[in-house]
Amino acid sequence: MFDASYDLVDKPEDLGAADEAGVIARVLPLAGLRVVDIGCGGGRVARQLVGHGATVLGVEPDPVQAARNRQAEPLPGLTFTKAPGERLPLETGSMDLAVFSFSLHHIPADVMPDALTEARRVLKGTGALCVLEPLLSGSLEAVYRPFHDERAVRRLAYAALGDHAAPFFGRARELMWSDETAYDSFEAFVADNLSTTHNNFTRERIDTPQVRARFEEGRQGDGYRFTSYGRANIYQDPVPV
Repeated sequence: MFDASYDLVDKPEDLGAADEAGVIARVLPLAGLRVVDIGCGGGRVARQLVGHGATVLGVEPDPVQAARNRQAEPLPGLTFTKAPGERLPLETGSMDLAVFSFSLHHIPADVMPDALTEARRVLKGTGALCVLEPLLSGSLEAVYRPFHDERAVRRLAYAALGDHAAPFFGRARELMWSDETAYDSFEAFVADNLSTTHNNFTRERIDTPQVRARFEEGRQGDGYRFTSYGRANIYQDPVPV
């Protein structure tokens, strides 16, 4: 693991290799649930949740990504809309599960409390909140660190959970998992990151000798493989807003 001193967990439940929806499904049966994915990006996690039988609304504040989502091939059970996390276009008490899929740390720190309160507002009395965040460890994190250091904002997001999520739910669990990402080449890695709309990376920022050297450490055969680690904080039994 990379730079373990910056990890933000004590002794989470370690689920080993998994994907995001699989992690949530260890705690919550997803089939039949109404889910809002807040800050859904391109909908990768939302599609996983639909695959487990949930009906999902993907909410994305970035106008460019939101437009891409509208143009994407339709998937039964998945719809998209553009809105900020602190103003969800949903009725109070209408959702079974609210998910922040790697998005909470992208919300400005002064807005995080409002976004978490808004997520709680839309939950049913039996609903749950799940916050998925990357851990600051793993070989993929090592590649990203020179050009995309998120230590400060991820700490703020984790602190916001302690102040504005945990006290307002009756039950809480913290889990971690690992995942592998494969690339055919460094060029594929660069292209993947240039395609994101919320970071606005430039090639000059990514393509540096230090990043190339760390990327090369992931070579396996004809390709490259990297490990990343994630944390899921799952809260149940919400206190009404």
